[in-house]
Amino acid sequence: MPLDRVPDLTALRLLVAVVETGSIGAGARRVGMTQQAASDRLQAVESQVGVTLLHRGRQGSRPTEAGTLLTGWATRLLEVAEEVAEGIGTLRGDRTAPLRVASSMTVAEHLLPRWLLALRHRTQVAGAPPQPVELLATNSVRVLAAVAQGQADLGFVEGPDVPRGVRSREVQRDHLVVVVAPGHPWTRRRRPVTAAELAATPLVSRETGSGTRDVLERALAVQGLAPVPPAVELTTATSVRETVRAGTGVAVLSRLAVADDVDAGRLRTVDVEGLDLSRALRAVWTGAARMAPGPARELLGIAGTLTP
Repeated sequence: MPLDRVPDLTALRLLVAVVETGSIGAGARRVGMTQQAASDRLQAVESQVGVTLLHRGRQGSRPTEAGTLLTGWATRLLEVAEEVAEGIGTLRGDRTAPLRVASSMTVAEHLLPRWLLALRHRTQVAGAPPQPVELLATNSVRVLAAVAQGQADLGFVEGPDVPRGVRSREVQRDHLVVVVAPGHPWTRRRRPVTAAELAATPLVSRETGSGTRDVLERALAVQGLAPVPPAVELTTATSVRETVRAGTGVAVLSRLAVADDVDAGRLRTVDVEGLDLSRALRAVWTGAARMAPGPARELLGIAGTLTP
């Protein structure tokens, strides 16, 4: 069909508004037209398309079968048009405004630097100025709060739960491992540690609100177990790792956080029987399910494709 049969975006927006409100007058007010101008515009659209789109009556206006079909197509086209408009806005906008990112500690320490480097490379290839980034590295609970309160454009958290009104997408998979120093008695065991033994052991642990701690507690709860209070609580995976290296404590950390120490023999991993310690690493944001074009959406795409 020739494109001259396709109504312009204003006309399509008016048609959708009339169908959604049930009257030409209400639809006209929604798009900022007079009722007479809207009626004339709709008649012109029907002439352009070549079919009747609305049944007009004293009780209002309802779409014909053809009008229902065109309204559905128009809705999709308007969504794409809005996305294009937002994208054009980012091209013309001030790229000196920082991209605000909030991230759990594990992601911030072991994944985000590579993602941000890839984002910078894309920006350079496009010939745009570097995108400044403000980073808040904290636990998952605080990341979710920052995103929900509009203090971050994009967040990264560990674990399955997000509050109402926050969008989320899994971007990576991670696995927690039990680690000890090389001289710990568990390194001499011939059989795996049981979930009950792990739950009964005071751990060197992250603080309450940490995604790592939350995943462990949930995994134990599936087995009907609850952990005893930790031997010590620390705010970063690095401090937990260093404390275990220096003594005889036990910790549960992301495999990302301990890979170098395990490879070098500074830490040892311990098998645990019957405990699922896998987890999702998620991106979180507010607003539309499909994020508007711009640096935040570019970073989201990078996070989902650039593996460790």
